[in-house]
Amino acid sequence: MDYLAHKYLRPRKIPSTACSGCGLGQVHKKIVMAIDELGLGTEDVVWGTGIGCAGRQTFNTWKGDNFAGTHGRVYALACGLRIALPPEKKIILTAGDGDAFGIGLTHLLNCARRNVDITVIVCDNFGYQSTGGQFGYTTPQGYRTDSSPYGMVENNWLQNGVDILNILKDSGATFLARHTSFEGHNAVESIKKAIGNKGFSLVHIIYPCITNFGGAALRTRDPEKVYKWFSKLTRPAGENIGEDEFAFHTGVFYDNSNGKPEYSEVIRGLTDRIREGV
Repeated sequence: MDYLAHKYLRPRKIPSTACSGCGLGQVHKKIVMAIDELGLGTEDVVWGTGIGCAGRQTFNTWKGDNFAGTHGRVYALACGLRIALPPEKKIILTAGDGDAFGIGLTHLLNCARRNVDITVIVCDNFGYQSTGGQFGYTTPQGYRTDSSPYGMVENNWLQNGVDILNILKDSGATFLARHTSFEGHNAVESIKKAIGNKGFSLVHIIYPCITNFGGAALRTRDPEKVYKWFSKLTRPAGENIGEDEFAFHTGVFYDNSNGKPEYSEVIRGLTDRIREGV
């Protein structure tokens, strides 16, 4: 991560702890680039992490304040911190697809419902790769994993006319985007918009797991072949995707930044009225 790593990250966490060829380092760098381009310092950001590959990669890496949550609970912790911390303090969370779209989904949806001023970066590697490569909530149908040797047959959050970002939008999120880890600066721009939104923001970043998903689902651990497979899944905005086809659009999905009251401001307003006896 060159100078950005030394500026923002703890030395013992450099280089990355991820597997060779993993896209998590790319995701991590895009977040740090966005923070740097916004002119924020380590004192301006509190960084929370979930469980799994994403949590292990980013836990206690930020030179500033950090916290971690047990499976699916980091969003609930962030709600409390949002009320306790000064409004100008930024809260950024990095979590995996299982932590966000599985065990933590109810907490995530309630953060969106409340429009809590936090930025969630979901690092999605299509399954539970940190525990051996079991299928998860975004694993493409038909692909073999450690727990689906005959192919994954369940519905997921990205296929058959279902998109988890639609669910988050309907729940109350005010900024949503999706990218891949190897996209260019447009992904950084989305993260900057997410951080700048005074409300609930989520950026879904899909990245390749070379070791487990590549080895089991794609039958190759050649990074070049795995990255090419991921690239073929990306569709330009507006291009039709068949309901039974596994592919996704990237870019800003929904932007209503600063468009409705933020949770901690509502709570502070209520507290002031109670104190005034109104």
